[in-house]
Amino acid sequence: MKKYIFISGGVMSGIGKGITAASIGKILQVRDIGVSIVKIDPYLNADAGTMNPYTHGEVFVTEDGGETDMDLGTYERFLDTNLSKEHNITTGQIYLSVIGKEREGKFLGRCVQIIPHITDEIKNRLRKIATKNTIECLIVEIGGTVGDIESLPFLEAARQMKMEIGQENVLNVHVTLVPVLTAVGEQKTKPTQHSVQELRRIGIQPDIIIPRSKKPLLKGPKKKIALFCNVEDRAVFNSPDLENIYESPLILDNQNLGNYICKKLKIHSNEPNWINWKQIIRTFIEQRRLIKIAICGKYAEFSDSYVSVNEALKHSGAALETKINLDWIETEIFEKNISKLKVLSKFDGILIPGGFGIRGTEGKIAAIKYARNKDIPFLGICLGFQLAVVEFSRQIGLDKANSAENNPRVRHPVIDLMPEQKKINTKGASMRLGTQEVILSPRTLAYKLYNKKKIFERHRHRYEVNPNYINLLEKNGIIFSGKSSDGLRMEILEIPNQLFHLATQFHGEFKSRPGKPAPSYYGFVEACLRKKTTRIKNN
Repeated sequence: MKKYIFISGGVMSGIGKGITAASIGKILQVRDIGVSIVKIDPYLNADAGTMNPYTHGEVFVTEDGGETDMDLGTYERFLDTNLSKEHNITTGQIYLSVIGKEREGKFLGRCVQIIPHITDEIKNRLRKIATKNTIECLIVEIGGTVGDIESLPFLEAARQMKMEIGQENVLNVHVTLVPVLTAVGEQKTKPTQHSVQELRRIGIQPDIIIPRSKKPLLKGPKKKIALFCNVEDRAVFNSPDLENIYESPLILDNQNLGNYICKKLKIHSNEPNWINWKQIIRTFIEQRRLIKIAICGKYAEFSDSYVSVNEALKHSGAALETKINLDWIETEIFEKNISKLKVLSKFDGILIPGGFGIRGTEGKIAAIKYARNKDIPFLGICLGFQLAVVEFSRQIGLDKANSAENNPRVRHPVIDLMPEQKKINTKGASMRLGTQEVILSPRTLAYKLYNKKKIFERHRHRYEVNPNYINLLEKNGIIFSGKSSDGLRMEILEIPNQLFHLATQFHGEFKSRPGKPAPSYYGFVEACLRKKTTRIKNN
């Protein structure tokens, strides 16, 4: 019998259910227990692909081209495994499937209802994933907050599963918040009590409660939570705020969470082997150097918009024993006042991440030009790659060069819509998505970074380098050091005689892992270190 762990959240959104789910997965993984994770998002969208990063955080892309919730990135980084699009379930997917079956006549004579038809569809999907993967335990994170009307069918499905397959096969974990009021300085448990009451009102008694708090939970509040939430003291596990999220599994397991889960689910496990994970954590602690990197984007006010970029930089920094201070800069400020570009002079590196739309693009182009002229290490990702092509084109005499995305009637559309995209009218899941083969040219920076001829990286884009301009660009000094397997699509560009000026059409950050940094990010951070060393010597 497969085991299931349902993780719900209370009090407020964004309290760290994703990190908790990933931590529990890691705790089981180091005990040699086969585990996988699913994220349920209660919104009606079919997937995260059409959602604004300000609203939802970044869109994480899986190997098979799924546009998913950013928590799947957290899962992959913690477990060092590749998940598929089926590991992100949304209300939209469930309803589309059920309505499709109704139209096919599979429910003839019956009134299609939330219970049992929607809840059955949810349970069937979870069982299918658990069966398809050679695992013992499936962790299911239910997005949103208990009390939200959108998440009720998923919580009901979780309640039903425990009734159907038994108490020893389903575990309910509830993550809550224990705030501290500044005026009194006391850890308040009432929000947790009310959240659990709401959960119990719909028929779920949590087996484990994980309160989130700024500082470690005191003994008194812990006992209070246990008493008023009807769980034993040893079923309350605290998750305090951490500077390094990768410490979370150890913090929780040091409180005996792993053994408690195995006992409740009657899972036989080996002794936990934390050796490799502790070595990874040590690299984040033992950082002798410091560099500053500017991320110049259009969603800079909300760091979750670039969470995979941030983590990929941290992975590279840890591998190089270097702490990285990141500053997010809205590029619109450069458009309003070009003199503000001088702020970039204090950074050791400049990164232009992905994005869509015209807002802020001229500011990004200005930042790329500044990096090239001042020989500041530069890394461009997706849109950053495309705008690097635009910036270079303008410098070689194509004054009106631009992307057709920004100006469909531009004189020199050096970035244009891919031919196959011109026939597509829908927006959802219709881009060039997922893993694609990239062939690297020998004796280039890209080849040196990856040390192999063929790589596979994840993509998410509609536009590409216009084939009509490739020869002209290459004649004027740009090097397209990575191309698609048929040689028609440009994947990596670099400009020689620069400390580091490289951009990728793909998103290397989606495959970066702690202890296994993405090569493009590693090379960028290493160049930033060299830039800082040179600056110190010159001063």
